Amino acid sequence: MALLMEAGSEPKTNEEIVDLEAISALKQSAAIELKEQGNEHVKKGKKQYPDAIDCYTRAINQKALSDPETSILYSNRAHVNLLLGNHRRALQDAEEAIKLCPTNVKALYRAIKASLSLNLLAEARSYCKEGLQQSPDNEELKKLAKQIDLKTSEHEQHEAEVSKAVAVAEDLVSAFKDRRIKYGKAMYQELTGNKKPMLDKNNILHWPVLLLYPEVMSSDIIEDFCETDMFSVHLDMMFSESSLPLPWDTENAYTRDAIELYYEADFGVCFSKKEIFGYLLEGTAASHLEKYSAEETDAINRSPYSNGNGPKWVRISERRTLHDVLKNPDLIVPGIPVFYVVSKRSGFYKDFTSGNWTLPTVA
Repeated sequence: MALLMEAGSEPKTNEEIVDLEAISALKQSAAIELKEQGNEHVKKGKKQYPDAIDCYTRAINQKALSDPETSILYSNRAHVNLLLGNHRRALQDAEEAIKLCPTNVKALYRAIKASLSLNLLAEARSYCKEGLQQSPDNEELKKLAKQIDLKTSEHEQHEAEVSKAVAVAEDLVSAFKDRRIKYGKAMYQELTGNKKPMLDKNNILHWPVLLLYPEVMSSDIIEDFCETDMFSVHLDMMFSESSLPLPWDTENAYTRDAIELYYEADFGVCFSKKEIFGYLLEGTAASHLEKYSAEETDAINRSPYSNGNGPKWVRISERRTLHDVLKNPDLIVPGIPVFYVVSKRSGFYKDFTSGNWTLPTVA
């Protein structure tokens, strides 16, 4: 009997030939029946999609149908996998269907859909081209061709934005190095947001600068402080006679002739080149390229720079440029420059300059 034959052996008797033909017919019938059952499961909705996949798989495993018919089984299973969101499996099934029958337009359509979902645009375009060669008037394929063109355009635009963001970050890192600027972990982002410096076409740095009034912990932001500007230029504008007094300065102590500007020396977490690059990419199209956490940063640097004897306030000469101040070896720029404004006329002045005032803890 055929059932007792060894695998790979040829039938030798008419009885064995008849038996094999009968077995083949049974397997073909079973495969066709399983295919129909799978189709019925699909029609009944999502809850029966797993049953449909099971039926198509069992039909394929019969290995009893012709290549074009088996191609349909793979294509049908690809369809259900698409409906379930199993895009990688759907693509694998569609590709197998295309191998078995290159003219299977439905398989090509499903390969395109799966490729688009996986953002495999080159593959989607190739399958779409094949599909339109087989069926030039197919409206669904034409719609997919337009989607591919749109996604390709969006992808190219995104890649251009990524390249631009990377180039900007690299230029800034290089500019910091050339100027011997120590760049570190951002502070007061609740006040400044994600502001960052920019480099103009003449290779001049422009910084957002945070001015803190430590007496009341109020703040001002200078949006564009060119590195070649002297501090006096901005202070003259902010504290001119025509300017309104600060709303909290009831004693009018913060006048142009009374204010002084300071930075805190030897304080902050200094970043490595890689960390600077990662920080500058945050909030850009290239933010996925470099990732690091505050914990990792602290672990690398172990602890912030600090003199260990309380804050060391360094007074800034107003005739100096921002560039001159930022290259001081004891200054770490915390994301953007932070300077402290105090008034000689205020009772707070003595506490501040004597080191009796310290920054509030930053979470």
